Amino acid sequence: MTAVEAIGSGRDTVVWRAPLAGVMLIAAGASLWGIDGVLRKPLTTEWSAWTIVLYEHVILTCVVAPILWRHRDQIRRMSRMGWLSAIAIGWGGSALATLLFTEAFAAAYSNPDVVILLQKTQPLWAIGAAAVILGERPKAEFGVLVIPAVIGTYLLSFGWLSPGEALTGSQAKPALYALGAAALWGAATAFGRRGLREVEPNTLMALRFSLALPFLAVIAIPEHALLPAHSAGASDWMRLVLLALGSGLLAMMLYYRGLRTTPAPIATIAELAFPATALVVNYIWLDATINGWQMAGFVLLWATIAFIYRAPVSVPRGREVAAPPPLPSSA
Repeated sequence: MTAVEAIGSGRDTVVWRAPLAGVMLIAAGASLWGIDGVLRKPLTTEWSAWTIVLYEHVILTCVVAPILWRHRDQIRRMSRMGWLSAIAIGWGGSALATLLFTEAFAAAYSNPDVVILLQKTQPLWAIGAAAVILGERPKAEFGVLVIPAVIGTYLLSFGWLSPGEALTGSQAKPALYALGAAALWGAATAFGRRGLREVEPNTLMALRFSLALPFLAVIAIPEHALLPAHSAGASDWMRLVLLALGSGLLAMMLYYRGLRTTPAPIATIAELAFPATALVVNYIWLDATINGWQMAGFVLLWATIAFIYRAPVSVPRGREVAAPPPLPSSA
């Protein structure tokens, strides 16, 4: 991590290039999200989206409870903005976004790739949220790497099809769900950077899951979704556990460690490893179609992620690393 120049008369801003390690941690975590559809899609045939997401968070909250207890002093010291960030991440990024994502899979009977491809709008939401919430703004040089990322994501999504051709008819409803999930996850990236100023990565991850659980329970009541599916078998519960521990717990541990040292505009490009990996995984295990142009887009997008850490971002001075202040020595 290097601050290469100070700008502004008050020298209150630095231009920062993110470390490669941080970007790769985010991409690795996002790649684990890419296996999500293989586990989630079969569940939607018998389970409601509300119940799937609720029980994912029951499992996750049980697993992270020791982290919350161990870091209770740090949690007690959180500011009002820290709690607002944690709630936004838990209710928006973990609960509602995952619910919309699952609903999109349940609705997308023809091809699950329609759910995945619209996750690639997430950078637009995240960059805007980062500018407002964090004051992190990409410099002009950022565009040099955004252009191939956009080309790669378009090829990966549509090949030579126009967006209108790809998203007409029965795909309109899941497309709206997927766009809503992308917007919430994009905002959660910025709020995650803000939350990491006050708590450690694992603590923020634990707050994300545990704060989402009661919210999910409340909104599941009117949907009569508190109980698991009557036909739930061992394979369903195994998928839920793998969802929770793989694309949930492990992915978020990697992601938040990377996010500590990575500005949100850079992080959100690295997160495109999620839809890029998911399209290939869906092709292999869910028989979703992918052609040569989409594979070319996959390669181009991953090449862009490998170089994105060089893109400069304007960051408020002293906020290059979103590290929480140390606990008092008496704690």
